[in-house]
Amino acid sequence: MPAESFAHAAEALRAGDHDRYLSTLILPPQHRDAVTALYAFNADVAAIRDRISNPAPGEVRLQWWSDALNGQEHGAIRQNPVADALLQTIERYNLPSGTLLRLIGARRFDLYDDPMPDLQTFEGYAGETASTLYQLAAMILNDGQIVETGDAAGHLGVAHAMIGHLRAFGYVSAQGRIMLPWSIFEANGVQEGEIFSQTDSEGLHEALSQITELAAEHLRKAKAAIKLLPGPLKPAFAPLAILRPQLTALVSRASSPYEPLPNTPDWQKIARLSWWTLRNR
Repeated sequence: MPAESFAHAAEALRAGDHDRYLSTLILPPQHRDAVTALYAFNADVAAIRDRISNPAPGEVRLQWWSDALNGQEHGAIRQNPVADALLQTIERYNLPSGTLLRLIGARRFDLYDDPMPDLQTFEGYAGETASTLYQLAAMILNDGQIVETGDAAGHLGVAHAMIGHLRAFGYVSAQGRIMLPWSIFEANGVQEGEIFSQTDSEGLHEALSQITELAAEHLRKAKAAIKLLPGPLKPAFAPLAILRPQLTALVSRASSPYEPLPNTPDWQKIARLSWWTLRNR
């Protein structure tokens, strides 16, 4: 595998999704580049919304990735180093392109301002995006052999997505978007306009508290399921070690839910990832 494309993918991942980049550092060296390429692809797709002024160019970029996965060499796909690294990874590990196409399809929701309607829709969205990454990373660590991670990937992916959007609540609401289940806010008497104007209220705190509890439950179920997996697959699920303290910070926060929480230094995150991996061989 040409090293240049994978080196570029690592740099793109470090810039675009730093926590996932850190999680690759504790992976077995022989599979690290492949997981990095997978995550760099996801980071590119997830960031499309932030790079566009309206949905049309976002649809074009998503279609570009779909064409790349479908073997349509429009625009010399292989000249894009992240795409080249991903396609080499798919070939080396026989990853199912259909799963990645569904991830792209789920990301179309990001391009528009419709609120996430309910918990079921959110869990489906998280399943096609975050859970998919855990499933495919485990497959890579299994040297391309199909592996059933079941509840581990499913629950950890939903928890990951929930915690991420709880942490980004202020940033996303400032864009006029609601990415957490709207039905929970609505049930607590919260109005859309209140979220978009970043108005604090008792109902808002109750809604976010309920979502935080749901994230905690998914994290507990993920932890139990990960314990049952073969040891060589477990490093794919090491981000659990970062997510748990992030959830704790959400539960104990005293500031407004619209304000960003302080980030943990890289060395602490790497230490948690490493220690978790050592304890879960």
